[in-house]
Amino acid sequence: MSKIKIVTDSTLDMPEEVLKKYDIEMVPLSVTINGETYLDCVEIEPVAFLKMMRESNELPKSSQPSVGSFLEVYDRLHEQGYEVLSIHMTGKMSGTVRSAECAAQMSKAKVTVIDSEFISKALSFQVKEAAEMAKQGRSVEEIIQRLDTVRSKSSLYIMVDTLENLVKGGRIGKGKAFLGSLLNIKPIASLEGAEYHPVAKVRSYSQVIKYFAKQFAEDVKDRTIRGVGIVHAEAGELALKIKESIYELTGFQDVEIGYTNTTVMVHTGEGAIALMYYFD
Repeated sequence: MSKIKIVTDSTLDMPEEVLKKYDIEMVPLSVTINGETYLDCVEIEPVAFLKMMRESNELPKSSQPSVGSFLEVYDRLHEQGYEVLSIHMTGKMSGTVRSAECAAQMSKAKVTVIDSEFISKALSFQVKEAAEMAKQGRSVEEIIQRLDTVRSKSSLYIMVDTLENLVKGGRIGKGKAFLGSLLNIKPIASLEGAEYHPVAKVRSYSQVIKYFAKQFAEDVKDRTIRGVGIVHAEAGELALKIKESIYELTGFQDVEIGYTNTTVMVHTGEGAIALMYYFD
């Protein structure tokens, strides 16, 4: 029976100690700001990146890992006797999966590349399940079957607090951003089928809290909750309030909270927050 190593990318928002616990290989994306490029989660931390982004007049950019970065990892793991299961952020938002697939075709290793169709904690749910099953000696086929189930039972909701990054990126005009600020509109979207779908527009943080907690309570009713996470871009207080509201509605309190990665911050801007969970 061959050993299986799980490879992923830096958008999964998994704490370093968990990556080490499960011996997961993480290939970082990169972000460029003020003319300097940094490896996501390796050479720059979220708080420092937020400060730089706040002070910059230009929109930062993110880049997928190169084919060579994946190839080096795959070939090294092959030399160590591993078969590779490489699980990555949705291919509809990044070319990361395509880079991994190209490297897999070039590598000496036996590599299976999986598009998680998610990002952040919702990606980490699949990665953690895969790592646990690999440690149990399960086959790649068994792991893939389980990941299909995890994916179908996962939910992601995100609220973007500022339209500033959309303006800097030329996605919307300054007039619309100004109008949105005056109305204090906070758009909420879900990630379904690997694409974002607007689901609500609220006007206050209290309404964000209410929407997230209510949606969670409805989705997990009479189900076994397998994992819940909240990530944010300098919205820690809001994250705690959502966690408290979830507990009040459902009695569930094992909610992981942390900063999201710099790649996500490039696109969401400061103040964004996302709730993710999966269940059986």
